[in-house]
Amino acid sequence: MDFAIVGIFKRSVTIERKNDERFETALECTVFVEGKEFCRTKRNVITVDGLEPGREYEIAIREGDAAPVSHTIRTEEESFLLNVRSFGACGDGKKNDTSALQAAIACCPVFGTVYVPAGTYLTGPLFLKSRMSLWIDEGAVLLGDTDRTHYPVLPGMTRGLYDNEKEYNLSSWEGNPLDSFASLITALDAEELSIIGRGTIDGNAQNADWWQEPKKKRIAWRPKLVSLIRCRKVRMQGLTLTNSACWCVHPYYSEQVDFLDLTIRNPSDSPNTDGFDPESCEGVRMLGSTISVGDDCVAIKSGKLYMARFHYKETKNVVIRNCRLERGHGSVTVGSEVAGGVRNVHVSQCIFSGTDRGVRIKTRRGRGERSFLTELTFENITMDHVHMPVTINMFYFCDPDGHTEYVQSQEKMPVDYRTPHIGSITVRNAELSGVDASLLCAFGLPEAPVERIVLEDIRASYLEEGKRTPQCPIMMDDFPKLSGRSLYIKNVEVLEVKDVILDGLSEEAPYLEGIGEQQLEGFLRRMPEG
Repeated sequence: MDFAIVGIFKRSVTIERKNDERFETALECTVFVEGKEFCRTKRNVITVDGLEPGREYEIAIREGDAAPVSHTIRTEEESFLLNVRSFGACGDGKKNDTSALQAAIACCPVFGTVYVPAGTYLTGPLFLKSRMSLWIDEGAVLLGDTDRTHYPVLPGMTRGLYDNEKEYNLSSWEGNPLDSFASLITALDAEELSIIGRGTIDGNAQNADWWQEPKKKRIAWRPKLVSLIRCRKVRMQGLTLTNSACWCVHPYYSEQVDFLDLTIRNPSDSPNTDGFDPESCEGVRMLGSTISVGDDCVAIKSGKLYMARFHYKETKNVVIRNCRLERGHGSVTVGSEVAGGVRNVHVSQCIFSGTDRGVRIKTRRGRGERSFLTELTFENITMDHVHMPVTINMFYFCDPDGHTEYVQSQEKMPVDYRTPHIGSITVRNAELSGVDASLLCAFGLPEAPVERIVLEDIRASYLEEGKRTPQCPIMMDDFPKLSGRSLYIKNVEVLEVKDVILDGLSEEAPYLEGIGEQQLEGFLRRMPEG
């Protein structure tokens, strides 16, 4: 047994146990700091806090009766610690503390920390800066103001005064550069920023009107809870994020961003409250987090056609590991705003629980020729009562033109600058229970079939027939409802199925049409007895 150091901060460290278990282990481990017991836990990703800046510590883990394994770390240096109470923040949940909190942030020196002690701080959007830490301590809540007129509007796009071709992008809405309210936590062009603690960032949306008429623009589009815009080397650790007006955490055109041991929770009926939406980002890690929301738990994006053509940035090198993704529409989604493409996503050691879909890939005509989704790997996954474990849809009917003939026609269309492509998708070493509609539903474009799908080493059991509800696995026009099906695949160049066992499904043969090359090796389908 060993562990890795995945994040060192001024007063804390996050470690990750090295094993093949998913999110947690059956056997509890004990964590020691300087020889003293810190905690006992089954989790694979663990945050150790209560440390002091600029000091060496020995961190050790013992599993069962085995000898402990230790690593020595040195916490980051801290220049100054600024308590927001010293700047006039009240923390009673009634007085608006925005100006006091923002003053502390503005005054924070390089490598300093703004400290938010226990209390409830009613606040509007706060703007962070480079080379600082925001420490929201246990018992501290940043509580969102419920009055939208108190939220600044960030212009979606500003053109250059003397050069009309230059553009300055400050916000987006569903993949387009449109005016949006500033997020409760906003960072613009920041570097070496840490947002940490055991406290809570609460958007307070349930007490405002953010979830009413959610698709209607009122002054500006709804704010995210946390926005990181063109940032680099930003880390979040340990926090709880809840009741977001829209998406919860939105890294946008950012690089080298880490999200460690977070808890993200929104009500199941809250509209468009995705948990984590990296968009046009590179070098993203989400480790050891729990997400339970009203829409997709994780949605990986890269904008719509305008941004891909004029501000192109592919999303690539994304790691999601040791996470628990619950409820919501999709556990891990790629799309649909993916005009810039997505490459090299690796999801592993995760539990998907109670979501409508597990792996959810969605795009459509109009996303563009740069929209190439490839090297998407999902392995060592448990899916518990995920109705539709894997869906791949190139006819997704989003946007005002989503139901037009151009988007929905199943006839071949010309391949041009609007045509998206999907490359390789691999799902391996997965255990599935409570499957409802189908194991895999994939529908590629006739003019641009999915290049390669690999299913390997999968064990799936279906709900009993009387407990199933026929439903459409993918959101496209005129698609039939499915129940107890194995594979429903159309327009794929290469299909590889190896060592897949399905228990309790309703049909004998998979539906395969427009498949170029197929290998079904060890594909076993067992019907229910009787």
